[in-house]
Amino acid sequence: MTRAAAPRRLWRDRRFTTYWAGDAVSTMGDRISELALPLIAVSMLQASAIQVGLLVAAVWAPNLLSVVVGAWVEHRPSKKRLMVIANLIQAAAIASLPITYLVAEVTMAQLYAVALVQGAGGVLFATSSQPFFVRLVPKSAYVEANSLLSGSRSASFIVGPALGGTLIQALTAPIAMVIDAVSFLVSACAIRSVHVDESPVGTQDAGSLVRRIRSGLQFVVRQPYLWPALRCVTTCDFFSFILFAVLILFASRHLGLSPGAIGLAFGVGAVGGLLGATLAAPLARRIGTGVTIAVGSVAFSAPFLFLPLISGSTVTKCAALASVQFVSSAGVMLFDINLNSVQTAVIPDGMRSRVTGVFGTINYGIRPLGAAIGGGLAQLVGLGPVIAISAVGGSLAFLWLLGTPVLRVREVDDLDPAEA
Repeated sequence: MTRAAAPRRLWRDRRFTTYWAGDAVSTMGDRISELALPLIAVSMLQASAIQVGLLVAAVWAPNLLSVVVGAWVEHRPSKKRLMVIANLIQAAAIASLPITYLVAEVTMAQLYAVALVQGAGGVLFATSSQPFFVRLVPKSAYVEANSLLSGSRSASFIVGPALGGTLIQALTAPIAMVIDAVSFLVSACAIRSVHVDESPVGTQDAGSLVRRIRSGLQFVVRQPYLWPALRCVTTCDFFSFILFAVLILFASRHLGLSPGAIGLAFGVGAVGGLLGATLAAPLARRIGTGVTIAVGSVAFSAPFLFLPLISGSTVTKCAALASVQFVSSAGVMLFDINLNSVQTAVIPDGMRSRVTGVFGTINYGIRPLGAAIGGGLAQLVGLGPVIAISAVGGSLAFLWLLGTPVLRVREVDDLDPAEA
C-alpha cells in the first residue's frame, strides 16, 4: 500500500485529494438540503411547528442506533463499499423529492421518509469513514488531513446556505435538492475510485455486540472527564435542537425573510465559526482549556435570546439574524475543538470505537427528542418563548462541569489516558 510519507505530500497524494474533493462536494450539497427540506414543509405544505420539529427529528433519529451500527461496521471487511452504499442510499432518497414534485405531489409523509433514510445513510457513512480514513492517511498527516476536511466543511457553512437560498428562490426547493442528490453521486464515485488496503490489522474484539456496547458505556460513565463532558454537550445539543426545529419557521414566517435572505444570513453568520476555530487554541492557552469549554458553551446558546427582539426592515432583520449566528458559530467552535481535544486525550486507543459510538448515540440521539419537543412547544406557547427556553437552557449546560476535572484542565498535553 502506498501512502504519503509526510504531511506536506497530502496535496500531491491523488487518493487523498480525490477523497477530499468528493467529501467537499457532498458537504456543500448537504447545506442545500438542510435549508430546502424544512422550507418545502413550511412554504409548500404549510406545515405546523410540530410537523417541522418532527421533520428535523427524523433526520437525526437514526443516530440513536449509531453505537449498534458502529459495532456492526467494525467487523465488515470493506468500509469503502459501505461508504459508497451510504452515499447511493442518500442520493436516491433526496432524488425522490424533485421527481415526485414534477410528476405528482410532495407530501409530509414523503418528507419524513426521506429524512429518516437520509439520516440512516449518514450514520452508516460516519461509522465507516473513520476506519477508511486511517487506512488512507498516514498517522503523521492526521492533523493536516483533518484540517483540510474541516476547512472544506467550514466553507460549506459559509457558501452553502447563500447558494442554497438563491437556488431555492430561483428553482423552488424540491428542484434545488437535485444538487444534493448529484453531490452524493459525485462522492460515491470519488470514494469508489480510491484504493486502500482494507485487510484486517491486529486482533479484533471477539466479544458479543452487546458486550462491546456495555463495556463502552461503563467506561464513559466511570471516566471523570468523559461523563461530565457528555452531560454538558448533550444538554447543549438538546436545547439547541429545540431551537433548530423552529429556526427556519421563525425566519420565514415571523421575520418574513425570503429563502435567499435566510441563506445569506446563515452564510454570513457561519463566518463566526472560522473566527472561533482561529481563537480556540490561543484562548485555551490564556485562560485554560476547561474554562474555554465553559465559555464556548455559553456563547453558543446565549445569543439566541436576541432572536425574538429582531424587528425593522428586511436588511435590519437579515443583519441581526446573521449577527446572532456569527456569535453562536464562534462559541460552538471554542466549545467543540477544546472539548474534543480533552476527549481524545483521555480515551485509550483500544476503546475509541466503542466510546465514540456511545457518545454518538447519547449526544446525537438527544437531538431528535429536542427537535420534537421544540416543535410541540412552539405549537402550544409560540415561537418566542421556545427560543428563549432554548437559549437559557443551553447557556446553563456548563453547570455540569462545575467541580469536575474538566473545568480544571489547563493544557491537554497534561492529560494521560492511564492517569485519567
